[in-house]
Amino acid sequence: MNAAAQLAAARWHGDAMQAASETVAEEVPVALSYNGITHAVMLASPLDLEDFAVGFSLGERIVAQAREIHDLEVEETEDGIAIDMRIASSAFMRFKEGRRARTGKTGCGLCGIDSLAWFGDETRSPGLAANMPAADGRLAPAALHRAMASLGARQALHRATGAVHAAGWADPEGELMCVREDIGRHNALDKLVGALARERVDTAGGFAVVTSRASFEMVQKAARAGLPLLAAISAPTAMAVRLAERAGLTLAGFVRGGRHVVYSHPGRLSMGC
Repeated sequence: MNAAAQLAAARWHGDAMQAASETVAEEVPVALSYNGITHAVMLASPLDLEDFAVGFSLGERIVAQAREIHDLEVEETEDGIAIDMRIASSAFMRFKEGRRARTGKTGCGLCGIDSLAWFGDETRSPGLAANMPAADGRLAPAALHRAMASLGARQALHRATGAVHAAGWADPEGELMCVREDIGRHNALDKLVGALARERVDTAGGFAVVTSRASFEMVQKAARAGLPLLAAISAPTAMAVRLAERAGLTLAGFVRGGRHVVYSHPGRLSMGC
């Protein structure tokens, strides 16, 4: 399935209307199933769906590690795309227990959560910081801007449509090593996490950049994946900042135009440029 379509449109330019053909991003329903049980249907861009499935599974804690996914099949149907994963028996037991406890989340972060107690436990969970590398002050602030500035050149679908977000992974010098795009900012980050997990990338020294705000769920996904720093082109929410502080994650916002704001754990950044 193509990630974009050519559609007829009427374009107003100056003082006249002209017939035009516009490149428009596709969004398709993607059903994610585990051992034959459908867990969620997400709207996503039909790109890098294997990465999306792995990243979503890790972010939702359906699997603890990518190797617990034994098989992954992507099938295009008349109604959308079906992704069926065969997961390890221990992961499947956790999956079934989770389904009994709550109805399942979607991209807004709390949809399907059936109690405030779950949310309180999540924000206070010491496990979020378990995989986080220690802050060593080696990352130069300029690296954040180098990565963010070069992200646009790697966004082929956004250049064509103007409608999608991106998440990128950069090395300590700010060189982008991996970029994923999607209509949803959460999906783009899931795809990035999945790609890093599938390639077994050591994420201790690098950082993630995103073309969106830093919401609670974006920080949650980054923390669960053990990404030490998340740099967003826009603002964070207060809830996201509090979670980043508890999780040991460095959160930077407004990374653009030669400036940025660090909201939590600034010790990963050096004092120089």
